[in-house]
Amino acid sequence: MDAIQLVLDQIPIKHDIVSQFIFLGVFQGFFVASIIIFKGNKSIISLKLIGYFLIAFCLVLFDQYLCYTGLMKYTIYLNDTSEPLVLLWAPLLYLFIRNVLEKERLRFRTTWYHFLLPLAYALSQIGYYAHPRSVKINAYIAAYFPDMKHLHTPKNLDYGYQLIKDEFRWILLLSGLVYTFLCLRVLLKKGPTSKPKKRKGGMDTYRFSRNVLVPFILLMLIAFIIFLNHENDLGDHYIGMVQAAIVFMISIMVFSESRFFQKSWVVDKYEALKAQNDSLKIEEIKAFVQRNDYFAKPDISLKELSSSLGSNVNHVSKVINLETGNNFNEFINSYRIELAKRKLLSSEYGQLTIEAIGNSVGFKSKSAFYNAFKHFTGVSPKVFRENMKMS
Repeated sequence: MDAIQLVLDQIPIKHDIVSQFIFLGVFQGFFVASIIIFKGNKSIISLKLIGYFLIAFCLVLFDQYLCYTGLMKYTIYLNDTSEPLVLLWAPLLYLFIRNVLEKERLRFRTTWYHFLLPLAYALSQIGYYAHPRSVKINAYIAAYFPDMKHLHTPKNLDYGYQLIKDEFRWILLLSGLVYTFLCLRVLLKKGPTSKPKKRKGGMDTYRFSRNVLVPFILLMLIAFIIFLNHENDLGDHYIGMVQAAIVFMISIMVFSESRFFQKSWVVDKYEALKAQNDSLKIEEIKAFVQRNDYFAKPDISLKELSSSLGSNVNHVSKVINLETGNNFNEFINSYRIELAKRKLLSSEYGQLTIEAIGNSVGFKSKSAFYNAFKHFTGVSPKVFRENMKMS
């Protein structure tokens, strides 16, 4: 029997209430994430973000389960491969809260830099990933079985990656601190001074975001305490238990938001509306709105649009929300901004002021036009026009 197998045979397999709790968290997290990603409305970015957050969260939790129980010895090549995923938690949580509360349309071209740290860390560890199995076994037993004899490794191996790996804990905490600050800034901006719409039978977006962020902050604090008291990974199972508890808490919030748990789920008003006008599709609404630039009317309303379509206000609102991920105002403004962009770049409207162009596409004030334009493009109308002329 070779030396590697002798060492692996010495690693005990441990199953107790801690490992069972962590495993339940892993199973629950993947279950909820799969429902969110595959059954949720794919056009709603915030749903995707919370789903991806749960996947990254549970992949790391599964890694902790394997390490704690000793089962990692059967999948030793996976040891420490989840570290870059830990650095995804905070950015994904921040982007989720920002998308939910600020209703900002997130695009990769404007958010890519949030994923630089996880990518950079993963690239810095390529040397470790490429090293032979003996190196990974030594890394594992050093973290969880410090008294166990290490294996001999090939000479002339490059351990340069270890400089970054040794600082991983503090990189994680620094990233968590920065993104916690960013999340809190969004929450404070949209909190007491705003009145988010609360759906009957559920919680508003502010409370949901806050209830996800608070346990994440608690997790970072507990991790900080454990890192101070453990030089190796022997305290990681405490972090894993907190992670599992967070998974259960998010699951409860997600399921409590389900229509199934609301008092009116059996006789949902939307079910009755569906029977009234089941044939109305988003394509019909879009075609009507674009016909003769109907969206450019300054006094357009959801009630007027529904009446023109021969439908019900609630049904039209639901179709728009489910199919586009936007509310009625955002849906109308998206067409107005596209027309405004064309006019800003057209010589035919070169004599018009920016405010006049805003009025011509349906906005009643300059501020409303500027806010909507920046929401959909990320820049002001003036900057947009100047940038396009320069290009």
